[in-house]
Amino acid sequence: MKSEKAAFAYNPFENLKTLMRPHSVKLSEDDHGDETTSVDYGSDPKGDKDIFLEAMEGTRPIQRKEVTDGRIDYIKNHEPPKTNDEDVLRHLRNLIKRGEGFIISDTPEYVEGTGYGVHWNVAQRLHNGEFSIQSHIDLHGLTAEEAHTTFEGFLKESVMAGKRAVMVIHGRGRSSPSEPIIKNKVVEWLTGGPWRKWVMAFSSARTCDGGAGATYILLRERPVTKRYRKRGTRRAQKNGLE
Repeated sequence: MKSEKAAFAYNPFENLKTLMRPHSVKLSEDDHGDETTSVDYGSDPKGDKDIFLEAMEGTRPIQRKEVTDGRIDYIKNHEPPKTNDEDVLRHLRNLIKRGEGFIISDTPEYVEGTGYGVHWNVAQRLHNGEFSIQSHIDLHGLTAEEAHTTFEGFLKESVMAGKRAVMVIHGRGRSSPSEPIIKNKVVEWLTGGPWRKWVMAFSSARTCDGGAGATYILLRERPVTKRYRKRGTRRAQKNGLE
């Protein structure tokens, strides 16, 4: 049984001692395995302190106030630089609150016109507020027929009282399904019918007076006659204007 066990046993380190013996090195009496062996790197005339001072030559110590502990202290009440978006928002707020920057004459709702023989810039001057408004009337909530009657009575009273610049408030017609009915009717009554002889100019009001929801009207002292219109037509033909 013993011989069979030995035949199947395998010991890889059996001959290790025999192989290592020829290559072994005998330690001297002065060698101690638990002591650190000192190494001599050669004699250096400069010490560590001298080498350090030489390397640091020309530098300066960092002041304490220049040292940070890694935290960032934010300045209170510090306003970041304004961007273009902030400027746009500021203009938008001023437009909504005070109407600043809103130009009525640049919108599709703006209306203006001049009567016979009147220079075109009179309507612009009227819109700019160069004529003091002496009276006004509000046509809000009226039907087209009621508004027409009220409009006629208002202009008659204004002419008889010698008023030259008046205002009609008609609204912008935002509640109308398709177009501003009363506003369009006012323009129609000013440019056609009997009142066109009395109208020098008309224009949408300034923002402070209702903007496109109201119309300034500049009246003549006396109506334009047919003779005056014919004389003006002949003069224009003579000057080559027609």
